[in-house]
Amino acid sequence: MVDDLREDGFLGGRLRIVQPARGYRAGADAVMLAAACPARAGQSALELGCGAGVAMLCLGARVPGLRLAGLEVQPAYAELARRNAAANAIAAELHQGDLARMPAALRDRDFDHVIANPPYFLDGPSAPDAGRGLARHEQVPLALWVRAGLRRLRPGGWLTLIQRADRLAAVLAALDGRAGAITILPVAARQGRDAGRVIVAARKGARAPLRLLSPFVMHEKPSHSADAEDLTAAAQAVLREGASLSLGGRDSR
Repeated sequence: MVDDLREDGFLGGRLRIVQPARGYRAGADAVMLAAACPARAGQSALELGCGAGVAMLCLGARVPGLRLAGLEVQPAYAELARRNAAANAIAAELHQGDLARMPAALRDRDFDHVIANPPYFLDGPSAPDAGRGLARHEQVPLALWVRAGLRRLRPGGWLTLIQRADRLAAVLAALDGRAGAITILPVAARQGRDAGRVIVAARKGARAPLRLLSPFVMHEKPSHSADAEDLTAAAQAVLREGASLSLGGRDSR
C-alpha cells in the first residue's frame, strides 16, 4: 500500500492522477506514448506495466469509446490505476500480475493496440523507493515485453513503445520477424541535441519497410535558462491539449 500520495494534472488539467509522492511517477513520456497510439473509438487497447494508469487514461481521454485494459505487477500501483480510472470517469479494467506469467484473464484475449513504457535501465544504483526501482530498472528482459505485447495483439494490430534511444537496437531485434511497418520517432529535448527517447510503432504480421521519422523536439530554447516552461508548439499541443502524435503512414501492410 502507498500512503504518501500527491495529485498531478495531465492534459492541461483534464486528468487528475494520484501518484506516489516519493515513488515512481509517470510524466511526459507516458503522455507521449498515449498520443502516439493510433487507436480509434470502438477499438481495444491494453497497456503493459500501466503503473498508476497515466498513459492508459491519457489515451482514454483523447479517444472516448475505447475498451481499455491495464496490467501492472505492483499491487499498490494497480490499485492506484483503478482509483484514477474511476476518479476520471474513464472505463478501464485493471489486472494485477506479471507480463512474464500473463494472468489467465488476459492470456486468451487479443487487442487492437498494445502500449508500453518498459523500464529504461539495465543496471545502476537502486532507487531508495522499491516501487520506483522496480518501475525504472529492468527485471523482465525488454525482448519479453515486446513479445508479450505482440502475443496480445490481433493480426494487424499495433504495438507502440517508448524507450531510451540507446536501447533501440534491442527493440528492433525483438520485433525482427514478428512485426513490420516499423516506424521510429526520435524524441529530442532540444533542436540539435541527440534524441534521448524513441517511440516505436510496429504492426503485427505486416511486411512494409521500416520508416525513420524526423525528430520530435520538446523544448523551444537551445538550453534551459529559467524555471519557466519553454515547450515547442508541437509539444504543447500533445502534452497540454491532448493532441495525437501522428507517426504517419500506419495503414501500410
